[in-house]
Amino acid sequence: MSEQAKTLTLANPEATCALAQALAPRLEAGDVLLLSGGVGAGKTHFARCLIQGLLAVPEDIPSPTYTLVQTYPGARADIWHADLYRLSDPLDLIELGLTEAFSDAICLVEWPDRLGDLIPPTALSLAFAPGAEDDQRQLRLTWSDARWRPLLSEILDA
Repeated sequence: MSEQAKTLTLANPEATCALAQALAPRLEAGDVLLLSGGVGAGKTHFARCLIQGLLAVPEDIPSPTYTLVQTYPGARADIWHADLYRLSDPLDLIELGLTEAFSDAICLVEWPDRLGDLIPPTALSLAFAPGAEDDQRQLRLTWSDARWRPLLSEILDA
């Protein structure tokens, strides 16, 4: 599997949310999104919008910074939102059940560098960075699994 990439400029938080909500209905159990970028880059905003797009009934989506993982019942699969910023040992993820969730839930992982060798090879990576304007974000999507190309084309080339 060779790595592929696409870079986007998201004009504002609303554009970030729109992308997340366009991606949400296309996700299924076993999909893992790795959200990286500095503090305030837009990772949690993207995750909240995507999770809202998967829920039958909207609810408050708190940041899992202190709990490490928040779970939600989705229509097609459970949704796991993990924030690994405070994680000191990747092996703790096994105890939390996150590595098992990689195969049977939709997982959004902030600070994925903390996963070490546990990063699923089929994951979609989303790297957020500041844009030229205050509200802008640069988003670089990278993937190796062939499943992501047509799915992303439906959204990005529309």
